[in-house]
Amino acid sequence: MRLPVGHDAGGPVAATLLRPARVLADPAAPALLHVHGYNDYVFQDHVAAWCAAQGLAFYGLDLRRCGRSRRPDQLPHHTTDLSEYDADLDAATSAVRALGHRQVVVVGHSTGGLVASLWAAARPGAAGPDALVLNSPWLDLNGDGWRRLRTRLSLGVVGRLTPQRVVGDGAVSAYSQHLHVAHGGRWEYDLELKPPGGFPARADWLLAVRRGQARIARGLGLGVPVLVCTAAQNGPNSLDNPHLDSQETVLDVHHMWRLAPRLGVDVVVVPVEGGIHDLSLSAEQARTTYLSTVLEWLRARGVAG
Repeated sequence: MRLPVGHDAGGPVAATLLRPARVLADPAAPALLHVHGYNDYVFQDHVAAWCAAQGLAFYGLDLRRCGRSRRPDQLPHHTTDLSEYDADLDAATSAVRALGHRQVVVVGHSTGGLVASLWAAARPGAAGPDALVLNSPWLDLNGDGWRRLRTRLSLGVVGRLTPQRVVGDGAVSAYSQHLHVAHGGRWEYDLELKPPGGFPARADWLLAVRRGQARIARGLGLGVPVLVCTAAQNGPNSLDNPHLDSQETVLDVHHMWRLAPRLGVDVVVVPVEGGIHDLSLSAEQARTTYLSTVLEWLRARGVAG
């Protein structure tokens, strides 16, 4: 379902709401709305099947300029203000509620976790989610304190003087490459929409991310319950890492653990042993642990029966 969400210099902008046609659920059931991260899109049919088996409905949201929503003339995943995505989440949650779902739980992965958190803070009460599940949310820049400080300082200059400058080394991510069946992984997805080398990140985009992360650091004060799930261990994002399939190799779990309490008044943090960056794409045991944790937490919060 295409969701018109505004215009940019090239014309109309849309987000895309997805629900796997082969997986049906009671329209009145609680709904989980999955929001992807950077260099990503929604393809988790197996999570949709799990949701249906638990009496939940699954929806996915490809944000503007991402995945199925991107026009050929648009920079993939690019924005200069994360609040731009508020309209996408507004449109998606309104559409899901219009289908009869009284409770909507937003599940944000990585950058999607940052976006969903900021949106929830801007939409207290009935306009926002009934609960928030964050799957390895990107709450801080990578690296030690000195490296993060240098990045923040350089962004303040580069992001304003040369905003379209590509940042990062552009190397193929071992994490992304290892996921796909073509390289021995367990998942099949569109490599045009989620390429192993990723899409080039621009300085003004990273500056927008940093502004959002700074808001998290100051405290969001969310009134809805929040579940933050992470991997249990970090490891290097390299193909010679023997634990590439059982560690967080993209972000730093310690940053998530440190900053998660600043999200709101009811925040639960659960490390998942054997989990990877996207916990829903982990090996079976870790994936089952993650999904079971989500279900048990929802039931404890009165969202799932």
